[in-house]
Amino acid sequence: MAAPDREAIALDEATEVEGSDGAYSAEVGEEWEIWGPSGGYLAALTLRAAGLRARIARPASYYCHFLSPPEFGRVELAVEQMKQGRRSESLAVRMTQGGRDVMFALVRTAAEGPGYIHQEVEAPDVEPPDASRPVERRGADGKLLYAFWNNVSCRRPEMPGAEGGSPPLIREWVRFEPTPMFEDPFVDAARPLILLDTFGWPAVYMKHHGVDFVAPNLDTAVWFHRPPTASGWLLIDHESPVAGDGLIGVSGRVWDEEGGLVASGGAQLYSIPRA
Repeated sequence: MAAPDREAIALDEATEVEGSDGAYSAEVGEEWEIWGPSGGYLAALTLRAAGLRARIARPASYYCHFLSPPEFGRVELAVEQMKQGRRSESLAVRMTQGGRDVMFALVRTAAEGPGYIHQEVEAPDVEPPDASRPVERRGADGKLLYAFWNNVSCRRPEMPGAEGGSPPLIREWVRFEPTPMFEDPFVDAARPLILLDTFGWPAVYMKHHGVDFVAPNLDTAVWFHRPPTASGWLLIDHESPVAGDGLIGVSGRVWDEEGGLVASGGAQLYSIPRA
């Protein structure tokens, strides 16, 4: 079903969480719809809730299981502090709706400190955002495929074609609209979290074109390496190295405009035959 063009909803507004002392609630808005509520958007809500309970304002890692898709509307978020350390803490987030479990997430924080410094991997050698081709995901009727795409601008650098077809790989520059960056470290970390959750299926689509199956995420895992605050455009670099027996493995990295590795992660997707 096509989605109408709407005014973009800023990520901090879209992930606003209310409550205190580990008991929170949030509104799951239709503005971030992909096959229902976007999994990355739901993950961002749990990350934001964890940030309200966290004493260390620096997310280090995130992992979640998607249990049951919620309806658009109010959800409850219970945050439990599993471990409080001087330099790191662990928080568990349970999202429910009407007494039904929606998802379960674990968030790890870590304080800044002295240590070794290196980056042994290099960002893909691609065109910068202003030289890349704008991408709009629209159907034959010219309407957006999903409301989610109202909230981001996408640009795809030119990539050489592979002999025998496209590999399951996608690289795109993405900027969140209308506000591209955020001071709150948990809101800003939600940017690479959403990208790493969302672009696994588009990577698979590049090879198979989604004719026979769709594949929602069973889980998402992300490691945050550095804050993306100084970069409005982020490069999502996602691939699917393996698929079989109904499961599809995806993994990816998010880079800033200077070639810094912002985050890396992966997920298992589960194939569902198209009706």
